[in-house]
Amino acid sequence: MTTLPSKLYIGFLRLPLLIRILVMAILVFLSFGISIHLLEPQTFPTIFDGIWWAIITASTVGYGDYVPHSFLGRLTTLILILLGVGLVSSYFGTLAAAAVTKQDALSEGLIPFKGNGHIIIIGWNERSKELISKLTSVNLPPTIVLIDETLEANPVKSRFVHFIQGKGHVDDTIMKSDIEKAQKVLITADRGNDELQADMNSILTLLTIKGLCPQVKCIIEILTAEQVQNALRAGADEVIQSNKLTSVFMINSLHANGDGLLSKIIHQLQESRLSTYSVKETDIGKCFKEVSLELFTRGYLLIGIRRGEETFLNPSHSLELEEDDQLLTFK
Repeated sequence: MTTLPSKLYIGFLRLPLLIRILVMAILVFLSFGISIHLLEPQTFPTIFDGIWWAIITASTVGYGDYVPHSFLGRLTTLILILLGVGLVSSYFGTLAAAAVTKQDALSEGLIPFKGNGHIIIIGWNERSKELISKLTSVNLPPTIVLIDETLEANPVKSRFVHFIQGKGHVDDTIMKSDIEKAQKVLITADRGNDELQADMNSILTLLTIKGLCPQVKCIIEILTAEQVQNALRAGADEVIQSNKLTSVFMINSLHANGDGLLSKIIHQLQESRLSTYSVKETDIGKCFKEVSLELFTRGYLLIGIRRGEETFLNPSHSLELEEDDQLLTFK
């Protein structure tokens, strides 16, 4: 049968090394502080004075406000210096080593993220790099969790970006991102692979995320038009066809005589945000032109209406708004 002292000793050994050294140092300070008070009560009137002297002596600060005069007192001081300095240096050395180890683990993506309302971005590439740069450049940037299996360390030097090293379609990796408290997830395509293979990997990652946390909003980048429906079947809340967007730029450049007008417009809109708002009850039945003028005076540019599955850009000015319409605006 295990005795109480044995249980305490085993429990002590299970503590982290840093805590064990700290406990031992405190016991040494208490023991020598009480001892010096008992040996020289006139020099050290209270136990607190003795503990104060023990800490100052062991840390080699040595204020000199309390100095033992007897032989036993000085012998006690020598023992404290030999024993205490070793404990204090070991404690701070262990503390520094633990801090460096944790910092290295954080940089290498080995530490799970704990938080809420964050944005998860899966895949490191030029698109995610530009996106993270934009998100972290605002006054109140959101917390971003970057997941990638190819990186060896966090590529972004920002306290708002937490890096997790691993594959996006592995449960353990996704759980490290605190997925249940995330605001949104963006899955970017790996253009280093064949386009079909890249889409299959992205959809597999989407299935993993939705299997662990069905309610989180997922935005996925798809390269091939054939896989768009599969992404929607897998639970994607929004699908971005990046190749289709690129072709729109190319067609516009061919028809615009090379003046790059569309690129310039998109560059201007980078600082703006496209938002949707439900039509207010007081605006139901009003025409598009009337609501557009009202929003314009408040700094919003109304560009269209979303009605069900259809989207009308620059509709007829006489179009009347209905109850479930969504207003598409720029600010």
